[in-house]
Amino acid sequence: MSTEFEQNLEKYVEVILKVGINLQKGQRLLISAADIGTPLLELAPFVELITKKAYQMGARFVDVIWDDPQLHLIRFQHAPRDSFEEYPTWISNAFIEFAEKGDATLLLYADIPDLFIDQDPELMAIRRKTAAKHFKPWSDLRSKNAMNNTIVAAPVDGWIDKIFPDLPPNKRKAKMWDTIFDICRVKQKDPVSAWNNHINQLHVRTNYLNHKQYTTLKLETPGTDLTIGLPKGHIWKSGSMTTQNGIDYTGNLPTEEIFTLPHKDKTEGVVTATKPLDVDVVVEDFSLTFSKGRVVKVTAKKGEKMLNKILEMDEGMNHLGEIALVPHSSPISQSGIIFYNRLIDENASCHIALGRGYRFNIENGDKMSDEEFMTAGGNVSLRHVDFMIGSGEMDIDGLLENGTAEPIMRNGEWAFKV
Repeated sequence: MSTEFEQNLEKYVEVILKVGINLQKGQRLLISAADIGTPLLELAPFVELITKKAYQMGARFVDVIWDDPQLHLIRFQHAPRDSFEEYPTWISNAFIEFAEKGDATLLLYADIPDLFIDQDPELMAIRRKTAAKHFKPWSDLRSKNAMNNTIVAAPVDGWIDKIFPDLPPNKRKAKMWDTIFDICRVKQKDPVSAWNNHINQLHVRTNYLNHKQYTTLKLETPGTDLTIGLPKGHIWKSGSMTTQNGIDYTGNLPTEEIFTLPHKDKTEGVVTATKPLDVDVVVEDFSLTFSKGRVVKVTAKKGEKMLNKILEMDEGMNHLGEIALVPHSSPISQSGIIFYNRLIDENASCHIALGRGYRFNIENGDKMSDEEFMTAGGNVSLRHVDFMIGSGEMDIDGLLENGTAEPIMRNGEWAFKV
């Protein structure tokens, strides 16, 4: 007889394949790490279970690109300093090939915070930019909903030690699995139905905001006084989306957000992060000042140099590519845990993203060239970095074209009925 954990793990995999990816019979599936800090080898039993279930659901072929962050650490420590523009193109080519054929991708995101804290930020920035250049064709296809793809989390040593330092080491992994099962609705009697209901509720609010077509959002909370302009024809999205070939999928598990495209040149004011940001190193207590859509000032108590390196990647990293709304009452927020993981933390809090905007967040965006997208107000960049700005004190107003302000959120919760 299987244990309760084994039953929940099987249900989690079912949610990933049926709700997240919505894997189709005859599709191929590529599994990989979402970032260089994820020790995929440690998750081998989990990956093997996903692979088994994918074949049982009718997958034609499943392949895995394994990764080990210790190898990246060794490279930063010992590789020639002039070698960081080298990149194994077979990896990016595999992603591009799967996307071009409309096949599925699953990314596991479980970075170890501060693994690279003592490494040269310049080398890390060069490595990031090099990888981003090679992955740009895949990122562009993803931004246009060319394929069903999902990002999920699973516990790994190092990460769970950061989250649960007060627990005995032998209890941390079980606690993290249990937490993931909770925030991903796995423990409910029928998790797939629970997810369908949740996604439908998100869609109702998404439809409301799309009907309003606000020209501007006004965000206020302690440390934040920010105005974000929205481009004409912007589209709010949430939960489930649909690929170009008609497959519904959920890009993030968990997901609690409703998000759209800011106008890249119409952000003004100051915004203060409400949670740490893990980007190779942890950036804490930081704020950004915007003028005419561009970051003009950065402050951070920890990780400021790394934050500036992110902004230096390209011009687009100095502008916004996403604004997302999440109620403070979300299950992730109510857990009281800081996860040091953008996939999970962004679904605990309203957030914005520096860098690349998504083409599916504006009318006919999938048909636009980069120049046309930017003319419409979209942002083009090699990277997309979310950071959290919401709290139980967040107020958000939407401004109509005639200047009328309407409440969207008050004290971190939805202020409109649907």
